[in-house]
Amino acid sequence: MRICILGAGALGSALGGVLAEGGADVRLLGRPVHMEAVNHSGLTLREGQHDRKVHVQAHTDAAAVGPVDLVIVLVKSFHTREAVTAARALIGPETTVLSLQNGLGHEDILTEVVGHDRVVAGKTYVGGVMLAPGHVRVGTLGKETLIGELDGTVSARLRQIAAVFEAAGLAITVSTNILGVIWDKLLVNVATGALSGITRLPYGPLYAVPEVEDCAIAAVTEAMAVAQAQGVTLATLDARDAWAKAAEGLPPEFKASMLQSLEKGSATEIDFINGAVVRWGERTGVPTPVNRVLVACIKGIEAGLGGDAAVLGRAA
Repeated sequence: MRICILGAGALGSALGGVLAEGGADVRLLGRPVHMEAVNHSGLTLREGQHDRKVHVQAHTDAAAVGPVDLVIVLVKSFHTREAVTAARALIGPETTVLSLQNGLGHEDILTEVVGHDRVVAGKTYVGGVMLAPGHVRVGTLGKETLIGELDGTVSARLRQIAAVFEAAGLAITVSTNILGVIWDKLLVNVATGALSGITRLPYGPLYAVPEVEDCAIAAVTEAMAVAQAQGVTLATLDARDAWAKAAEGLPPEFKASMLQSLEKGSATEIDFINGAVVRWGERTGVPTPVNRVLVACIKGIEAGLGGDAAVLGRAA
């Protein structure tokens, strides 16, 4: 299967590298500095304390890649429409487009850009941290990826995608309740993303502060209430499960993607995570005061960064 990772940053490179190791024909599409490093020296994956090299082609222009069988979208949420529109050269007659992005609402955007029939939904718990251009820390141990058709059917294309992941040793499940899966993953992001960004703490010290845990549980509880008001069937039955799952299998130095963005001076995906909980809460009449405060705090930090982070934060 010919695969392009659209938005090959930390997570995209980690996932693409492991898929390439499993035998898939993977192309990375991302920012010039990282892509140039990968083409020059290969992609280095660090797992635990050990590095290994993966040879994978990296590009900055979709036209250089051409049509593929599968596009895995991992750009920042607020760049989804722009990035997929600019990468139309990847889309051939049989191309499937799969979002594994954090948050809620990407499938609607993808459907508008490439058409409903091309889109499948998914979520991944695989982790990635950019150590340097061409060098990524990978977190795959016990980390599942779930994919599903928007109508809940189990299609041949889902089975083909699952087989590619399995060949790479990645845990993958084909779901008939992908909306529930999306919300279950959202709960994990709600638990740690904003709090890691606000406190600037990686997971080790973050999980050592009881007050942080209490706040996380309160935010997840609100999100669960919103999902239930929407009629979504969740696998998560206790808010503490989302808090525990967020750090499962990851090292103490692991940083949530929201913290990684802020450390780089970039805008975050807060509007697609805690912000999505607030918006859906307003639609269903479910109060979300904790998530509203977390959104406000992250927006304030973004404003303090200035530049693109402040502009995107205000526009989202």
